[in-house]
Amino acid sequence: MQMATINNIKVHYSVEGPDNGFPVVFANSLGTDFRVWDALLPHMPEGLRLIRYDKRGHGLSDVPDAPYYMGDLVQDAAALMDFLGVKGALFIGLSIGGMIAQGLAAERPDLVRAMVLSDTATKIGNEQIWAKRVDAVRKGGIASLAEPTLQRWFSKGFHADKQDELAGWRHMLSRTPAEGYIGCSQAIAETDLYVSTARLTLPTMAIVGSEDGSTPPDMVRETADLIAGCQFNVIRKAGHLPCVEQPAEMAGLIASFMKENNLG
Repeated sequence: MQMATINNIKVHYSVEGPDNGFPVVFANSLGTDFRVWDALLPHMPEGLRLIRYDKRGHGLSDVPDAPYYMGDLVQDAAALMDFLGVKGALFIGLSIGGMIAQGLAAERPDLVRAMVLSDTATKIGNEQIWAKRVDAVRKGGIASLAEPTLQRWFSKGFHADKQDELAGWRHMLSRTPAEGYIGCSQAIAETDLYVSTARLTLPTMAIVGSEDGSTPPDMVRETADLIAGCQFNVIRKAGHLPCVEQPAEMAGLIASFMKENNLG
């Protein structure tokens, strides 16, 4: 188990691959830990330095009291990369992880050479939606949100054919610390990255599942259109977590993007 003390919290992380490999950093979604990338990693190109971490309030990382701010999450990512001596990485962010990617690229361009934005946007939802969700968690715990969340996360086919695996994702979501879920929800609610993301010029690819009920394809496309030269790809038969439902296809898109941009 690898832990780093950064920004007065302990962050759980994992590093796989050679020390001199091209660095690829993964930031996961709300209500998941870094195991959300497990199915994707075996399909990634060989020789990479693959770095995953649990953002504050999730997984085995510390759970500070809410509220959190997007600046906190961006600074955590930056501090971990500084701790690991990583610069010029490909940063792959899923949902809130994609918001972290956008903020990090704007604030610390030395750390991010290119981005993959998966199922994310410059702004997700509104303050009223997130306030209702926070209130529901405070009253009934995350389990009270589990079923509608899983409907948004996964495709119809996954719900029909992967009931056993679906139970595991329900457990991961429900066992997320309530304070961490609330804190990150509040961070999303107050974040609008439109202006800073529109100024970005680094190589970027946007990916979205065709059945994403959280950040639908049109929302992700709007964010992709803000970044000059950004590629946009829709992965069929996938919801909000294409790295889970279609890992080989997603890894193939990432590998092609890396090759086209001389990454690694």
